[in-house]
Amino acid sequence: MKLVIGNKNYSSWSMRPWVLMREMGIPFEEVNLRFDSFDADSQFKQSLDKLGVAGKVPVLIDPTVLIDGKPLAIWDTLAIIERLAERFPDLSIWPHDDSQRAIARSMVAELHSGFTSLRSLCPMNIEADLQDIGADLFEKNSGLRADLARIESLWSQYLRYSKGPMLFGTFSAIDAYFTPTVMRIQSYGLPISATSQAYANRLVALKSVNQWINDAIAEDDFLSFEEPYRSKDD
Repeated sequence: MKLVIGNKNYSSWSMRPWVLMREMGIPFEEVNLRFDSFDADSQFKQSLDKLGVAGKVPVLIDPTVLIDGKPLAIWDTLAIIERLAERFPDLSIWPHDDSQRAIARSMVAELHSGFTSLRSLCPMNIEADLQDIGADLFEKNSGLRADLARIESLWSQYLRYSKGPMLFGTFSAIDAYFTPTVMRIQSYGLPISATSQAYANRLVALKSVNQWINDAIAEDDFLSFEEPYRSKDD
């Protein structure tokens, strides 16, 4: 399989299936489409158009299935996770217990469409130190404070329920889904409890997450359209 991703410093959606596949030991070829712009005539958009997908990353290309002679391309993060769960049923991509699995899927769906204040105000930027910006944003935006409170409530409840170290005991899709959230909390220095910080630290310590972070820093890119709080000279 191939996983098409964007810049590791910025692409929070790409991070989720990449971390999941690496941590689960699922082999894949990484295809990195670096952002140039998101205009229709950009190289990024044109490359995705050739795949017949929605013009966004990540995209999982599965050569085991052909559609009109072309390998199956799956272009939504949640759909990618479900495809991986179907392809590799022996892996604990979702919790084995059916009730825990239902809760984990609910949490992933909430992450998929919710937490809009956190996502819009604090775009993922792994290599940046934005703690002063984060402190100001946290003080002034009730929506951001509410998003963080909701995240901490979920973490606290299910870490207590499962007794850790991950949300449902062992690493699964929901933990991979929360990795960009942890990147945001880290870059913007957002305040969280000691229990939440301990979970965040465990995610960062995962080999796959550590590799993603190192790769993001090594990119050494500065894309102004991804940098609402800095200029290139900062």
